[in-house]
Amino acid sequence: MTPPSRVEGPSPQINTREPIIQEPEQSESEATRRDADVTESSRANRGWWDRNADDYQIEHGTFLGDDRFVWGPEGLDEVEAELLGPPEDLKGKDVLEIGAGAAQCSRWLAAQGARPVALDLSHRQLQHALRIGGSVPLVEADAGALPFADGSFDLACSAYGALPFVADPVRVLREVHRVLRPGGRFVFSVTHPLRWAFPDEPGPEGLSVSASYFDRTPYVEQDDEGSAVYVEHHRTVGDRVRDVVAGGFRLLDLVEPEWPAWNTQEWGGWSPLRGNLIPGTAIFVCLRD
Repeated sequence: MTPPSRVEGPSPQINTREPIIQEPEQSESEATRRDADVTESSRANRGWWDRNADDYQIEHGTFLGDDRFVWGPEGLDEVEAELLGPPEDLKGKDVLEIGAGAAQCSRWLAAQGARPVALDLSHRQLQHALRIGGSVPLVEADAGALPFADGSFDLACSAYGALPFVADPVRVLREVHRVLRPGGRFVFSVTHPLRWAFPDEPGPEGLSVSASYFDRTPYVEQDDEGSAVYVEHHRTVGDRVRDVVAGGFRLLDLVEPEWPAWNTQEWGGWSPLRGNLIPGTAIFVCLRD
């Protein structure tokens, strides 16, 4: 996939509407661990999210809400966390949400008086943003080639968007640094790196170490011809910190949300059982000096 060209004027927006919900395509895939470069990862994940956006929104839409800002499966809400700053300080701020999905977080930001832009690689996810509605601008683009001028935003955020799926996270971080104004924050959440040493299971079988935490080989699902249809990249905690610094940021905080008593749901490999014993999400709070 060729990244979109950078533009200095108005951003390309999603204006098309298609029927929701569509029947998902059925296909067999094989899980493996192997290398996957920037292009293959981007192409695979765009296709995966386009194919699975409907099921994702059906399964998780109630938990995410239409205009709620949740940082991960634990349910940590920006209302309480204030990782982007006090809600009253968001008014009038230009905010970029990366990997926005159906733009739930962006709608919450707009309700605080911010001016958010919701960006996602997946056309189908952004169609769900259109389905839900609202006036948030939607942009379909690769996080590694943001189609915005330098210094366009005061803040940037990403709740499990882009960073877990890209082969070159420093490239994304440098792009975010470029489009932020001095003093701007970038806050992003990812699967906690420790989780890669455990099976992705919500029950007791997910509590025993089964792989090396230090094995950075990507997780790849591929079709019968060996082409990747889904890719996720592992970084250790130290890798993530070094990526943040290499991207030009200063790390202000690393938040590891605890599993709250009210949350009784399972979300893939996340569950109350595992969440009370090992961290499931890591949130990096970064500053562009």
